[in-house]
Amino acid sequence: MRITQSMLSSNMLRNLSNSYNKMGKLQQQISSGSKLTRPSDDPVAAIKGMGYRTDLTKNSQFTRNMDEVNNWLDTTDEALGQVGDALKRVQELVTQAATDTNTDEDRQKIKTEIDQIRQQIRDVANTQSGEKYIFSGTKTLEPLFADTTANAGAGQLTTLQGNTQQVEVEVYNGVTLGVNTNGKDLFANIDKLMSDVQSKLNDPDALNAGTTSGTEIGNLLGDITTQQNSVLESLAQVGAKQNRVEMMTNRLSAQEVNVTKQLSNNEDVDYEKVITQLITEESIHRASLSVGGRIIQPTLVDFL
Repeated sequence: MRITQSMLSSNMLRNLSNSYNKMGKLQQQISSGSKLTRPSDDPVAAIKGMGYRTDLTKNSQFTRNMDEVNNWLDTTDEALGQVGDALKRVQELVTQAATDTNTDEDRQKIKTEIDQIRQQIRDVANTQSGEKYIFSGTKTLEPLFADTTANAGAGQLTTLQGNTQQVEVEVYNGVTLGVNTNGKDLFANIDKLMSDVQSKLNDPDALNAGTTSGTEIGNLLGDITTQQNSVLESLAQVGAKQNRVEMMTNRLSAQEVNVTKQLSNNEDVDYEKVITQLITEESIHRASLSVGGRIIQPTLVDFL
């Protein structure tokens, strides 16, 4: 086969073009920091990268969900603590009211404070985390008590809104956590207790110092203790959920680190390796230019 000057020139230009392409790809990898400039560079790695990014997106969403759950549980814990303190004060006031040496004025002062505590507990029952009422079950846009005023309706019960259903939040793939406390039942019982206390203190016989009235008021102490125990049980449940959330948060953090590392190994450039390849390719390119210049035969123009 006869090798012509045209064939030599074409081969040289084709090789130079390939060399330019290789250097361009290496330079793009260095500037972008990624081994994959396009999916066709490595289809398998590109598919893996899509999977890793999907995992990181889900992880980020679960982390945001965890933040919401933490805020919800912290708010619930604080609110239940306030209810516990309020019931403790009610216990003290009822104990004081059960003393037969109290005057009418003394018990009237106690009644006034009890009225305020009942209203305070209703206010706590309408606590919100963000824009959601935390004790209303899944009806998070409705306050548990539509009317928190307790003074005008002393001794009377109010129908509570909301429901007893669980608010479920997805905290991991296929894993949900019920974040709310059954506030409707809890506060219904507490509000009934406060109604009973108000009824006793509104009773003219109960306001008078007498053995019978003192005994009747004292019987409420057992009911108060029962509701205090209910609050403590709810606090224990919240604490258990907080511990679980902490473990899940640590798990998500560890997974994020692991997936990020896998994504980096899959796509990130090994700068030392790529720079070395670029230097080598540049040397080959310069050599090709030098050899190509000698292959092309002189023409008549060179002698004119």
